[in-house]
Amino acid sequence: MRKLLVAGVAVTALVAVVALAPPRSTSAQQPAPPAPPDSVVAPRLTVADSAALKGPKQPIFFRHDIHSGQFKMQCQYCHYSVGVTSEPGIPTMQTCMGCHLAIGGSDSSHRAEIKKLRDAWREKRPVQWVRIHTLAKHAHFPHMRHVKAMGPNACGTCHGDVARMPQVFKVNNINNMGFCISCHVERNVNRDCTACHY
Repeated sequence: MRKLLVAGVAVTALVAVVALAPPRSTSAQQPAPPAPPDSVVAPRLTVADSAALKGPKQPIFFRHDIHSGQFKMQCQYCHYSVGVTSEPGIPTMQTCMGCHLAIGGSDSSHRAEIKKLRDAWREKRPVQWVRIHTLAKHAHFPHMRHVKAMGPNACGTCHGDVARMPQVFKVNNINNMGFCISCHVERNVNRDCTACHY
């Protein structure tokens, strides 16, 4: 069963590599075709640049602007539980390795960060991500209800345009009750205290 699972992951990763790989030029003199107008190309940054970026420095310089922005991966691909539970969950390493068993990065900076992930996977050591968003203990925020009501792009309402963030940072003060109340007033939904408070 394990061999079958590994083979399935490898095939999925290979398909992702082929689908995401840029076409190879047959002639060195051919100019690259212009990028489509809606494409987003993430800036070149290294792990050394992460200290100057907004948000906490993570143990692996995970680029949301590359995964979500440039490659257009939906939030729910990695945060797959967000539509069915209160917590969006941090993606499992198995989710990351589904692609990164085969995808090694386009330059030395990316390869170094992917190597950290692969090493942690091999050593069965979870990555200790630094939490960015926390909710007050006396309140609850059922992510699944918000995603259901607002659709797959609901994430940006609270978390901002993550697809343009090389390093995720807090955009809105989600612990300020006024932020939540304003959103509920704007959408004319339940404002009873028990909707959010235990």
